[in-house]
Amino acid sequence: MSADIEKLAKIVYDAQINATAISQLSETESFTLEEAYRVQAKSIDMRLDAGEHRVGMKMGFTSRAKMIQMGVDDMIWGRLTNSMLVEDGGEIDFSKYVHPRVEPEIAYLLKSDLEGPVSTMEAWNAVEAIAPAMEIIDSRYENFKFTVEDVVADNSSSSGFVIGQWCFPEIDISNLGMVMEFDGRAVQIGSSAAILGHPARSLATASRMVAEDGEKLSAGDIVMAGGATAAEALYEGVSVRNSVEDLGFCGFGVSK
Repeated sequence: MSADIEKLAKIVYDAQINATAISQLSETESFTLEEAYRVQAKSIDMRLDAGEHRVGMKMGFTSRAKMIQMGVDDMIWGRLTNSMLVEDGGEIDFSKYVHPRVEPEIAYLLKSDLEGPVSTMEAWNAVEAIAPAMEIIDSRYENFKFTVEDVVADNSSSSGFVIGQWCFPEIDISNLGMVMEFDGRAVQIGSSAAILGHPARSLATASRMVAEDGEKLSAGDIVMAGGATAAEALYEGVSVRNSVEDLGFCGFGVSK
């Protein structure tokens, strides 16, 4: 018996919009990873119907540290909408999240479409600009407990993203040092090389994975490459900053 995609999508949509914790979908429903992506797509359609618009996508589980932290060995992806964008230097309202975490990343801005399996070079040639970035993830499941299918259904935990100043793509991003700070104290130190060995591989993988779901990456899309380190739990009043060698930095605060 196939899963009730509409029902599951409404559950995660309500949890995302109202910042409420929910039980694992997999505790009461049996669904495949393919069906989980259908739930994700339907829940995002509900957000688009409510007035949001899609601006890109994010990759997940792209670093060994993240895979270990989450207990998985496969990459996943999620969709980004305009309402998820947090202004660089801005502030988020802690009450609008369930148990938010943040991870340091690199973001891409595409100048041309990418569709299906492409080489790393082909993916890189589609890049207009790159920027230091952070993703705010917020699994809506109680006690931060879930299966991979649960995560994917919940838009791969994507909740917000922050992007610094865009830079020309001529910069070599293969092994850039990254330092994420909470109130000026380093909490995560890593390298862009932790993203699949080279973050451009993440973009090529993104093109392949979205095509498997019948979609493509379009010119103007923002693509989040994936976390370079494990994620850090956010708390009220903290100021967060991610500095990326040769690219600059981005940051945001959390309201008390």
